[in-house]
Amino acid sequence: MSATDGTGPLLEVEGVSVRFGALLALSRVSLAVGHGEILAIIGPNGAGKTTLLNVISGFYHPYEGRIRFAGRDRTHLKPYDVAGLGIARTFQNVALFKGMTVLDNIMTGRIIKARGNLLLEALYWGPAMSQELRHRAFVERIIDFLEIEAIRKTPAGRLPYGLQKRVELGRALAAEPELLLLDEPMAGMNVEEKEDMCRFILDVNDEFDTTIVLVEHDMSVVMDISDRVVVLDYGRKITEGPPSEVRTDQTVIDAYLGVPHAS
Repeated sequence: MSATDGTGPLLEVEGVSVRFGALLALSRVSLAVGHGEILAIIGPNGAGKTTLLNVISGFYHPYEGRIRFAGRDRTHLKPYDVAGLGIARTFQNVALFKGMTVLDNIMTGRIIKARGNLLLEALYWGPAMSQELRHRAFVERIIDFLEIEAIRKTPAGRLPYGLQKRVELGRALAAEPELLLLDEPMAGMNVEEKEDMCRFILDVNDEFDTTIVLVEHDMSVVMDISDRVVVLDYGRKITEGPPSEVRTDQTVIDAYLGVPHAS
């Protein structure tokens, strides 16, 4: 895992609040993520974790507060524009095109990188052909990296859940993000699948130099792979710090981990 490199935060969330009617989903949440860092966001159900990812990725807009990415204010950008800045994500529930092959699903992640003349692309000629070959070569690299060569032509809907999550990770990586948001990447996996996913996340961070923010309920995973942990409860940030400190913080224990006070 990489540490912050001293050039300033890649992502800054400043006093962000989100309201759905009478429900205050996030209340003045602030955090910063350094270049190359793995940051975990934890908390009980309904704490606002996925809402925070949705705000960062542009699916929700805060009614107060600001979000900066690479020093640029992107608070009110739409999801496509946010993706264009270099932010990709996976979802709590797998969102693949079930009838499409693994290869084609991952290729859809290259759309944000597509540039060119629509007529040339329609004719598949000249620069358009060269661009297509470059995209396909990068996708093949992702498939090799995630060790899913054997299923590259398999429709995604036929795969077991753990492999579908891996394909979704591949689609996000195909966009070559600088910041990768993972919403419960271990959900629904068995122990072996979780071990594989942990390895891939660490390798993505190391080999692609990708900064990662993940929401995860499995505390053993969080403690093993994250550099820092942010804890939310009822839409508020209650603490943050290294995993070793957060796991012994009595506020976190009372709100989430459920370990009784020492007698």
